[in-house]
Amino acid sequence: MFEPGARVVCVDGKFPPDIRDYFNALPVQGREYVVRDLVPGVGWTMREEPAVYLVGVVNLPNEKGTEPGFACRRFREVETVTETRTAERSDVV
Repeated sequence: MFEPGARVVCVDGKFPPDIRDYFNALPVQGREYVVRDLVPGVGWTMREEPAVYLVGVVNLPNEKGTEPGFACRRFREVETVTETRTAERSDVV
C-alpha cells in the first residue's frame, strides 16, 4: 500500500458520468501525483477499500464531513531511477 509522500501514477482515470455530483476535482490517467494520506474508503458498490488523498487534488467534504478519496487500485507507485537500477542489477547472475 502507499505511504504519504509516495509518488503514484493514475492508471484508471475512467469515472462514472455523474461523478461530478460528488467530486469537484479528479485525477487524470497517466498523470503523476503525490499521496497526501491513505484512508479507509467505501466504493460505489458500498464495499470497503483503501483510498488516497492526493496533493493538488482536493475535494469538498461530503455529507459526512469528510473529503472523498480515490480508490488505491486506480494508482500504481512510480519507480525511481535508483529502484529500477537496483532491480536490474539483482537480475544479473
